[in-house]
Amino acid sequence: MSIADIKKNAEAKMAKSIESFKNDLQKIRTGRAHPGILDQVHVDYYGSMLPISQVANVSLIDARTISVQPWEKSMAKPIEKAIRESDLGLNPSALGEMIRVPMPALTEERRRDLTKVVRNAGEDARIAVRNLRRDANDQAKRLAKDKLVSEDEERRSVDDMQKLTDRVISEIDRLVAAKEVEILAV
Repeated sequence: MSIADIKKNAEAKMAKSIESFKNDLQKIRTGRAHPGILDQVHVDYYGSMLPISQVANVSLIDARTISVQPWEKSMAKPIEKAIRESDLGLNPSALGEMIRVPMPALTEERRRDLTKVVRNAGEDARIAVRNLRRDANDQAKRLAKDKLVSEDEERRSVDDMQKLTDRVISEIDRLVAAKEVEILAV
């Protein structure tokens, strides 16, 4: 493995981190219903914890209501309980086999809570990027230690990784700021 391979690999993984972070941000609601918001809620399905989307059909009734249709009648109560106990602040109601999940209007307090969630997700993404930088730097140091590259090349690689990391972290910061503005807009 060469320095170029290490850098290319780190760039690809950092790009995946940003894409994952963007997907996480899409799930944080801004007053409108989004079926993906329930992806992080897991339900006990015969002893194993599965995402709701794997035990039920999740769809939108209207802009502010999510419909959850369990594939098995016996799963309605556990799904309702899992949604209620999640940290999403949702209050589902069962209508026979179907579960309706109305999106409550965002209060100022809830908006502030959501901005904290966004900041925490941003920090998690930054940590992931820094870990990728550390791994790439460790690989470069290993190559220098094994005399496969010179110390100058290793030092240049560390500098390049820092520039890449700074660029990716600034992109994450930009995404966090944009999502906060979107959440706080009334």
